[in-house]
Amino acid sequence: MSSIIEIKNLSFAYGDGDDGIGETVLDGISLEIEEGSFTAVLGRNGCGKSTLAKHFNCINLPSGGSVCVLGMDTADEKNLFRIRSQAGMVFQNPDNQMVAALVEDEVAFAPENLGLEPEEIRRRVDEALETVGMSEYALRPSAGLSGGQKQRVAIAGVLAMKPKLIILDEATAMLDPKGRKEVMSAVTKINRMQGAAVVHITHYMEEAALADRVIVMDGGRIIMDDTPRRVFSRTEELKAVGLNVPQVTYAAHELKKAGINIRTDVLTVEELYRELTALRK
Repeated sequence: MSSIIEIKNLSFAYGDGDDGIGETVLDGISLEIEEGSFTAVLGRNGCGKSTLAKHFNCINLPSGGSVCVLGMDTADEKNLFRIRSQAGMVFQNPDNQMVAALVEDEVAFAPENLGLEPEEIRRRVDEALETVGMSEYALRPSAGLSGGQKQRVAIAGVLAMKPKLIILDEATAMLDPKGRKEVMSAVTKINRMQGAAVVHITHYMEEAALADRVIVMDGGRIIMDDTPRRVFSRTEELKAVGLNVPQVTYAAHELKKAGINIRTDVLTVEELYRELTALRK
């Protein structure tokens, strides 16, 4: 499988300090993300994860090193439109993303800016709304939606571009549990059924457990990069950088400490239930 993102020795600094460089936020990151993959990026506030994500669609440009998306160098201005048309981004606050009064007009905004024919725009809007489960809201005002519904509309707007990469920059941070569940259900469906690569920046361990791969950042560097099961088995190391593990994983660790012979790398309620049921038998 080929890479959709290739990063080599990336460094990035905001502003200008006394030395003319400014505060370093990313420090020597090298990374590849494959087409069709689902990657979660974790880290405490200020670790650089959102700064990294903004390099994937040219909001940020490298201070040093290189970032290539779909084989295109983000530092080359000629690639800007092509990259952004294939790398859609959903941000934290859904209210800041809404540009149209009606839901279907919101979803049509991006494909209209791509210069598509009206018939193709109509087809894409209907398909995108169906994918995120918002078809019945097509003619409703965007302002009257819940937070979770607004984020699903924002994702539909990105989907209507037919991107190969979807970047979620803490897109569930301002949502209640129901809204987070709605958004993650839509995201996993898009990844599994349509093959779009997903990079999900999040503080929620249960969301990261849904990914194929988890990257943990601290101090502008990558300190872990593995499957969710292996990353979340490193409980003490995660605690040391201010992170937790999914609640079911924590429960399994506590049961183990209490002397119960149980696996500690469980990630879901179903896995924990199977472990406890096996003990009873």
